[in-house]
Amino acid sequence: MWESICLTLAATAGNNIGKVLQKKGTVILPPLSFKLKVIRSYAVNKSWAIGFLIDISGALLMLRALSMAPVSVIQPVSGCGLAILSIFSHFYLQEVMNVIDWMGITLAGIGTIGVGAGGEEQEASSVSILQLPWLAFFVVILFVLLNGWLRICRRQRREQELMEYEVVEEIIYGLESGILFGMASVISKIGFVFVEQGFSKMLIPTCVSISICCSGTGFYYQTRGLKHGRAIVISTCAAVASIVTGVLAGMLALGERLPSSPAARLSLLLGWLFIMMGVILLVSSTRLMRHIPWPLQNLIPSGMDRNFCLRRTGSHRVKDPSPAAVVPAATLHHLIPTPAKAKA
Repeated sequence: MWESICLTLAATAGNNIGKVLQKKGTVILPPLSFKLKVIRSYAVNKSWAIGFLIDISGALLMLRALSMAPVSVIQPVSGCGLAILSIFSHFYLQEVMNVIDWMGITLAGIGTIGVGAGGEEQEASSVSILQLPWLAFFVVILFVLLNGWLRICRRQRREQELMEYEVVEEIIYGLESGILFGMASVISKIGFVFVEQGFSKMLIPTCVSISICCSGTGFYYQTRGLKHGRAIVISTCAAVASIVTGVLAGMLALGERLPSSPAARLSLLLGWLFIMMGVILLVSSTRLMRHIPWPLQNLIPSGMDRNFCLRRTGSHRVKDPSPAAVVPAATLHHLIPTPAKAKA
């Protein structure tokens, strides 16, 4: 179990750090297209090329981890990628972190240890292929309801002639992208489970291909939400929805069960809770810092440089030039100069 958790941490670190390096490289690159000149400019860009290789390596490590452990363990641990990215950004990109960031990292670390300790006894039961249509049906119905709700919100916003997204729209986009990210892990795991039960090995590449399509669609919904919505709301909903989807789908569709020992079960549940709390704190640290009394804000680092853009007006947005490098906007503020730097 610990080996799979370490692989998951390495995989999610590679995914997040790789995307940040790709994003850093695209600052001086043209929009990605199939033109040979543009592709060559991306390939020779050191930052983008290294980030792309790290991202791909992380994806391969995640597949290996999914083949070794239940998805209800792997998916919550993958939420710690934001904590690892924060540490990377602090030491490599020289970003300033506040006390809430460190609290989130600590909680995510404790949660990972709890999941590892409680997941030792967790074993997956045999899976019936008849359960999968029900899972697909439930996800389709959920998306129909969410998109119907989204259309109603859009119509009301147009009738009221409002330009900015309502909070409900931001939540829906976050939930839809998070559900798809969680389902991507579940579908990959399904391929490994059925091969273990004696089905054809061709199910693995088939399920991985479907998983890639789910992840791509999730990035599409996330990008649409980030274009006009607030990154803090969308990223938080996506992270929590991804973890909850992986856990519930793993237990309901893949036959995964909680540990039989009360101590192991408590450790696993607390681990899930701490990881989600840590992710929420990391995503919303800037907003929370604004509610800390002024005397305390003067005593602790507030990470103003890193979080400058989130403190600006809610209508300010940064357009992502590369859909292949979509990451939570809170992790990319080192790429945007502050007014002080611009004047200099």
